[in-house]
Amino acid sequence: MTSFSRATQLAGLVFWLAVSFVAAGVGAYASANAGDFYQTLTSPPWAPPASIFGPVWTILYVMMGTAAWLVWRERGAAQAKTALILFCIQLIVNALWTWLFFYFHLGLLATVDIGFLWFCILATIVAFKDINKVATILLLPYFAWVTFASVLCVTMWRLNPAIFG
Repeated sequence: MTSFSRATQLAGLVFWLAVSFVAAGVGAYASANAGDFYQTLTSPPWAPPASIFGPVWTILYVMMGTAAWLVWRERGAAQAKTALILFCIQLIVNALWTWLFFYFHLGLLATVDIGFLWFCILATIVAFKDINKVATILLLPYFAWVTFASVLCVTMWRLNPAIFG
């Protein structure tokens, strides 16, 4: 583990949480009317209500930011460069999905994006695994949620061809 001061560690935690929530904010901007839009879609019976998504994503972003912080704290940015770059890439891909699905209504591209996101999260988990086990564990609920969301995305796209093309 690196020997960061407590103040530096706290600043690092705030930084990685902020990075995660910036991605969340970019996605949230695109999904400002997502709840209303989601209600208009034909959904499978197992689709969760729109009210579930905000709280779930908030918890996941806290866990993601904490995971990145643990990796950074363990090795520092230079020694964990690949893992942290992968983390940032998956955040960008994550934010992009919201724009594709909720803002532009591009079902095929949203499906491709979420599939790529799934692989990016898996790559991040593999990279984190060799650095910090707790960080790896913190990403597993995110991976599970995106796995579920991938199936939901494909299903919604197929059930709503007039909207998603």
